Amino acid sequence: MQYDFVNLIQKLTDDYGDVVRFWMGPQFTIYTGNPKWIEAILTNRNLTNKSDEYGFLSNWLGDGLLLSKRHKWHARRKIITPAFHFKILDQFVEVFDRNAAELVDVLGKFAANGKTFDVFPYILLYTLDVICETAMGTSVDAMRNSDSEYVKAVKEAASISITRMYDVYMRTPLFYLTPGYQKLRKAIKMLHAYTDNVIVSRRKQLEASSNQSAEVASEEHEYGGKKKEAFLDLLLKTSIEGRPLTNLEIREEVDTFMFEGHDTTTSGVSFTLYNLAKYPAIQQKVHDEIIAVLGTDPHKPITMANLNELTYLEMVIKETLRLFPSVPIIGRKCVEEVTIEGKTVPAGTNIIIGIYYMGRDPNYYDNPLEFIPERFEGEKSVEKFNPYKYVPFSAGQRNCIGQKFALNEVKSVISKLLRHYEFVLPADQNHEPPVLSSELILKPHHGIPLQIKPRAPLTH
Repeated sequence: MQYDFVNLIQKLTDDYGDVVRFWMGPQFTIYTGNPKWIEAILTNRNLTNKSDEYGFLSNWLGDGLLLSKRHKWHARRKIITPAFHFKILDQFVEVFDRNAAELVDVLGKFAANGKTFDVFPYILLYTLDVICETAMGTSVDAMRNSDSEYVKAVKEAASISITRMYDVYMRTPLFYLTPGYQKLRKAIKMLHAYTDNVIVSRRKQLEASSNQSAEVASEEHEYGGKKKEAFLDLLLKTSIEGRPLTNLEIREEVDTFMFEGHDTTTSGVSFTLYNLAKYPAIQQKVHDEIIAVLGTDPHKPITMANLNELTYLEMVIKETLRLFPSVPIIGRKCVEEVTIEGKTVPAGTNIIIGIYYMGRDPNYYDNPLEFIPERFEGEKSVEKFNPYKYVPFSAGQRNCIGQKFALNEVKSVISKLLRHYEFVLPADQNHEPPVLSSELILKPHHGIPLQIKPRAPLTH
C-alpha cells in the first residue's frame, strides 16, 4: 500500500501538475508540490494542525510536539526549544561518535567477508542507541542486542501505526478486532512502561542531587567526564505556565523525540551511503575532506568544530535529502476556510505537501535526477535562493525542531564510517535506483544492498 501511494501521487503530478484536488475516500484532499503554495501553507498560522492521518500515532505519542494542536503546541514548542540550543547539542557529539565507533565494529564482518548486506537495519539500530541515550540517558544496546524487547516494541509500534495511515481497512474500527491491534497495544504498553520507569527514576535522582553538594551533584558520567544532560533531564527541570511538567507530559515529549529521531535519521544516513557508493568520485572527495579536517587517525573522536568544517559532506547530505527526503510528504488540516494563490481551500480539507516530488520536478530544478551536491554551495545554494523549494525539515513555525541535531548525527556517523570503509554498490545494482516505499518516512522497499571494503591505514 505504501509503495502504491508513491506511484499514486507521482501519477497525479504527472497528469495534473503540482496542485491537485481529489477525494481520498470520504476526505477532500489537496496535494501540492508548488513552492508558492507551500510557502503560503507553512507560514499560515491557521494551518498548523497536522492532517488526520497523524492521529493514528496518538495512542503512542499523545499530545507530544508532533501531534499537539495550536495553543498546546505553541506552549510545548516554547519550552522545548532551549533543549536544542547549540550548547546542549555540543554535548551530544560524543554520543554520536562513540556509537558510530560501535557501528564500525558491528559492520566489520562485512568488510572481512566482502558479502553484500542491507545497510538500513544496521543504521536503524545505531540511531536507536543514539536516541535512547540522548533522549533518556539510558542504553538499550540495540546494535549488540537487536532482538531485545524494547527494540522489537519500537519497530512494531512504528510499523503498525504508520501502516494504519495508508491502509483503508486498518483505519476502520474493524482494526480493533485484529491481531495487529493486540500487537500494537502490547508494544505501546511496553514502551510507555519503559519511559515511565526512566522518568520516575531520574526525577528521584535529580531531587536527591539537589539536596547534596555541588561536587556530588555534578557526578561523573559512566563514560567519563561530567554527566551529560539528556533531553529528559531538561524537561524535568522545565515548567509550563508556572508549574512543572507532569510525568505524562514528559513521556509524550520523550516518546515523540524517540519516534521522530530514529527512523528519519536512519533514512537520511542510508540514502547518503547509497549515493556515496553510487558516485565513487564524490565519495572520494568527501573522504579527502574528512582526512583534511580530522587527520589520518580513523579513531580520533570528532568535535562540533570538526563537524562545522565538513562543508562538502553537508552539501552531499543536503543533495541526498532533495532526492530522498526522510519525510517525503507533510500533512496539514485546514480548520477554517483560507485562500491560497487566489484559490479557496474549504475548512476540513486535508492538505498534502509533496516534498519528495517537488525535489524531482524539472520546473524547479535543472537536471533534477542528477546528483549534484554543488547545488548547495555557498551563496548560490538552493535553500538560500528559494527556501520553500527545499523543505526536507519542513519550514515556518512548525519546522523540525531537531534538524541541527539530525544533521550533526548524520555527519558524525558518515565521517566515522568513511574513515574505516569504502562503500560500493554491488555489480548488479549500479544502474538500478532503490524502489521507494513512502510510509511516514521514506524507505527503500527492498533495502539498500551495499558492500564495504576496509580502507588501508593512512600515514602522515
